[in-house]
Amino acid sequence: MKVSWIKYEKDQESFRLPQALGLEVITLKDLEQTDETMRKLIQKHYDTIILSNEVAGFSEDIIKKYQKDKDVKIVISFSKR
Repeated sequence: MKVSWIKYEKDQESFRLPQALGLEVITLKDLEQTDETMRKLIQKHYDTIILSNEVAGFSEDIIKKYQKDKDVKIVISFSKR
């Protein structure tokens, strides 16, 4: 199972635990890169992609495309605020 987390670089709160454990947390400098980053992860056979709420708002079609796919799970992590 390959899992990756994606967050915005200005977001200091999301995914601190996975990052502290040394797991792969991708930090985007530009939120417009969201769909392209997700496409690359899917091509590399990641089966679970966890997005911060802020990043998920910038996904145009990837989330909808894989919403019912059984091989790729896209999870949106909501902020605690």
